[in-house]
Amino acid sequence: MAEKYVLQKGVKLEIKIERALISVSNKKGIIEFAKGLEKFGVEIVSTGGTFKALNEAGVKVIKIDELTGFPEMLDGRVKTLHPFVHGGILANREIPSHMQQIKDAGIKKIDLVVVNLYPFKETISNPDVKMEEAIENIDIGGPAMIRSAAKNSGGVGVIVNPDDYEIIINEMKASGGKLSKNTMFSLSIKAFKHTCEYDSVIFNYFINKVSGYGSDKIKIETFLNVENTKSLKSHKDFNINAFKDSEGNFSDALNLVLSKKQNLRYGENPHQKASYYKFIGAPEESFIMARQLQGKELSYNNILDGNAAFNIVKEFEKPCVAVIKHNNPCGCALGKDVTEAYKKAYEADPLSAYGGVIACNQTWTVEAAEFLIDKYVEVLIAPDFEEGALNLIAEKQNLRALKVKFNLKEYLQKMKNPDFAAAYPDIRSVDGGLLIQDPDCGFDNPKEMRIVTKTNPTDREWKDLLFGWQVVKNVKSNAILIVKDEISAGVGAGQMSRVDSTRIAIEKSIGRCNGSVIASDAFFPFADAVEIAAQNGITAIIQPGGSVHDKDVIDACNKHKIAMVFTGKRHFKH
Repeated sequence: MAEKYVLQKGVKLEIKIERALISVSNKKGIIEFAKGLEKFGVEIVSTGGTFKALNEAGVKVIKIDELTGFPEMLDGRVKTLHPFVHGGILANREIPSHMQQIKDAGIKKIDLVVVNLYPFKETISNPDVKMEEAIENIDIGGPAMIRSAAKNSGGVGVIVNPDDYEIIINEMKASGGKLSKNTMFSLSIKAFKHTCEYDSVIFNYFINKVSGYGSDKIKIETFLNVENTKSLKSHKDFNINAFKDSEGNFSDALNLVLSKKQNLRYGENPHQKASYYKFIGAPEESFIMARQLQGKELSYNNILDGNAAFNIVKEFEKPCVAVIKHNNPCGCALGKDVTEAYKKAYEADPLSAYGGVIACNQTWTVEAAEFLIDKYVEVLIAPDFEEGALNLIAEKQNLRALKVKFNLKEYLQKMKNPDFAAAYPDIRSVDGGLLIQDPDCGFDNPKEMRIVTKTNPTDREWKDLLFGWQVVKNVKSNAILIVKDEISAGVGAGQMSRVDSTRIAIEKSIGRCNGSVIASDAFFPFADAVEIAAQNGITAIIQPGGSVHDKDVIDACNKHKIAMVFTGKRHFKH
């Protein structure tokens, strides 16, 4: 069991704030906060631009030079790195020898450190930023002061977030200018989090600037943080091995750096607590960055299903709509426009579509909204919405509408880069740890596929086979997908045997099998599924191949004049 922080007996539960050091890049609310401190008789020490802002606002403030007796130098690179600063922060108030040493050295206690850091993250978000400018926005003195104050939280408060100013002033009002030990300990945790995230952004910026680094003897830990993906100048620059070493292997150590997006009402079931987190700097086209335009709060299951739906549609150039239930597509289709694609996807399995999650890859239209209006839908996801469409779906107050800032053309271009997957790892938890892998995204090249039967697919069958092959990787294995006219006609998902998945897909197709094709995420171990397919009018099959019984499977296809394509690539989804 982890040790809990417990205050020692005899230790004061509150600390009187007598001197504060303020040095902030983000000056939001700082003048009002400093004036609030003044009312409690707090002596304020400050640096550079912060000193100027406070002084001009009429706050009585001492310049850092007066405290240290040493001028700022090296264009501001050195100003607070001084014993008169860190001695005043780090001296343990409960150790008499510490207090005697700073007294003998003429060092004054600093009880409150108010610091936020140079805007490194904001600086590198500019795609044209130069390396020199980025380097100058690496804060040195700020993190040092924050860490010193956080280490000595038993006697020093540290504030890194302007949103905490009002809370601190209110506590000081209630206690006569004091802060509780519990408050200072809580602030210290925020402070360590702040410096950890700050350093991770810097690390990832520089690691993305090199194609290889270190040597076999040097291991560099990786922060799971995709900060720089949004500032890429070209698709060539998309090779950001933020999770891998120079040999393309995942790093020996991973440090998760995420921020909470929101608490959820509960998890998969009401008795499970849940929250929603995002990686710092997640790309704008990520599902996590979706903005909710209307509707009830998202649930844990809504998020899982929404992510699954969006992952399907964003890989198609044509208008595509996917309807998801329990993380599997019950309907997916292409169309000449969003409305046609939605109608086809819905009609693929209207019964299962009830209470489903819908995603499309293009602007949601008024016409599509009119078709949706009398249906029970949990979540609707799109890159954009026509104004009239939003007005219509506003009538369905519980419908959650999400807008993802997503440029389909740019995304499809990025996916063609062979290093695309390095920036979007797939992560799953296990008991006591996690698994990480490249995502199963992108396109398989039809030129690398083999027709293994005497019968060749027709042009129409090729379209359906490739559509099915792109969708089936998003179906839980063992997965069988029946497709006709670029519409999913039947889905067999998550079964323990492929022949059972085949039977279920055929049953779900409700007699629409004749002239359709099958996509299978893995090889057919036996010819039995082919026999069932033949009995129900299937004319072509796409699968990876690789079974010891491939010859039997091919012979069965030849007997029934079914075309079969081997892709040489498996798409399991557990």
